[in-house]
Formats: sequence, C-alpha cells, structure tokens
Amino acid sequence: MAVVVILCASTAAAAGLYISAARPPFSQGDPQFKGAGDAVHGQLIFAAGDCASCHATPGEPDRLRLGGGMALGSPFGTFRPPNISPDPVDGIGRWTAVDLANALVGGVSPEHEHYYPAFPYTSFTGMTAGDIRDLYAYLMTLPKVSGRAPPHHPSILFRIRRFVGFWKLLFFREGQSEARLSGEPIHDRGAYLVENVSHCAECHSSRNVFGAIKPDTRFAGGVDPQGTGFVPNITQQNLGKWTERDIATMLKTGDTPDHGRVGSSMADVVTNTAMLPDSDRDAIARYIKALPALPTPHP
Repeated sequence: MAVVVILCASTAAAAGLYISAARPPFSQGDPQFKGAGDAVHGQLIFAAGDCASCHATPGEPDRLRLGGGMALGSPFGTFRPPNISPDPVDGIGRWTAVDLANALVGGVSPEHEHYYPAFPYTSFTGMTAGDIRDLYAYLMTLPKVSGRAPPHHPSILFRIRRFVGFWKLLFFREGQSEARLSGEPIHDRGAYLVENVSHCAECHSSRNVFGAIKPDTRFAGGVDPQGTGFVPNITQQNLGKWTERDIATMLKTGDTPDHGRVGSSMADVVTNTAMLPDSDRDAIARYIKALPALPTPHP
C-alpha cells in the first residue's frame, strides 16, 4: 500500500512540475522577429504601453533611463520592475527580439522562468509580432543604465515562481486578447490599444483573491492594485456624459470636461498618450465610449 501511495504522489508531483513549467511561446530564430524593427514606430508603442512609468529609474528626471527599481506594493508583496535599458550586464542588452516577445506574450524570461503577473503580460499577450519587433528596436536605442533593481519581496506563499505556472493555468490565456472587435477600423484600433498595448483594464478593474481581474468588473474601476486608492470606472456608467472628443482631449492634455485635471498615476499615463498621434487617441476614445455600462464595485 505504501508503495502505491508513493507512486501516486510521485506521479502527481511529476505532473505538477510538467504543467507548471514555463514554456516560451517563440523559439529563437522565429521568422516573425527577423530583420531590424522600426524604432520610430517602436517609440509610439513604448509610449502607448506606458513603459517608462514603471521602468524609469526612481528620482531620475530622464524618463528614458530605464533602470527600474520602483516599489510596487500589492496584497502579494512588493515587486520592483527590472532594468530594461540596453545595458548588457544589468539590463536587456543581450536579449533578442524573441526574448522580448516571450516576456510580453508568454510571461516567460530568457532563463525560462515565469514572470510574476505584476508585469502585465496578461494584457500584452495580445500584441502583434510587428509591434514587439519595433518596440525592441526602440529599446535598444535608449541609454544604457548600470545597476540592477532590488529584488522582489513577495509574500511567503508566492516566493516559489513555479507556482505562477498554476496561476497561469487558471487565469492566463496566452496570445488571446480581450478586445471586443466590431469590424470598424477606428474602433478596432482602439480595442487593440486599450486592451493590449496600453493595458487599461489592469488598473481600471477589480481583482479576486488570487490577483486576477474579475471579468464582471472589467473597466468598472476598483481598488488601486497597490491598495493606495480607488481607480475610477471608465465604462458608460461613469463616462456617459463624456464625448469621444472629451476623452481624446484628456489623453492629450490631462484636462477633463468639467474643467478639472487628471492626477495620480493617470497623470503619468497622459504624459505618454500625449505622444501618440491624434488618430490613436481618437481610436482609444472610440473604444472607451463603446464599453457597456457596468456598476462600480464597492471598495
């Protein structure tokens, strides 16, 4: 009987190790990532993705010095975005475009380890190969920053990265987008930007006890992921009186239609969306206005 129990336990352990393994979605040499990307277009993807807001060196006035290290508090511990400058020792200077794609689409590092979902690959996973290649080209033009970010300090239950593999089985759908497409080009461009590149739902939604977005609160607001405030509802429940022009203007200037200004982390977002072409801000506004009204969750 003891032998049977040991065999069953060994089989279960082996199965657990197999299904929780980090598997990169792309192999080195994947033809989708061959050739030089367009760094000029990559700069727009960088801005739309709000990359500097998390990865810029804290206290550094130059937002393009991506040394990482900002503390991101959460119910699951404190996480610190890494150095993503092209420094070959402390940053991503030795990465290939495929390495970047595996991080963004699969949440997998070059060492084949899972990234914690504090890095929003759950949204980035829907990005196109072309945009990732162009983003990589742009990142490689930025200043090299020496020094690694301090390590993460997750809660004791989350210190084993392999457990992220089980989380992914429950809450992550690699390569799939939450974008609601209509076939109308402006709306669908906005869907891609809002749902994937700009990952707006990562902040403007509520989360369950495992830290995953509750589908019925998507864009309806909720407690800030760091637990320091409350992020507003951006569905028609709250923005019903805003026009598409109001939303596009706010994304360019930070001004709201009631003569106010956005603040907190949204001010950083506007710093980035102001760099986008008018057509992209208009597309984001079109998609936001099309979101169905949802009630704001209680804190």
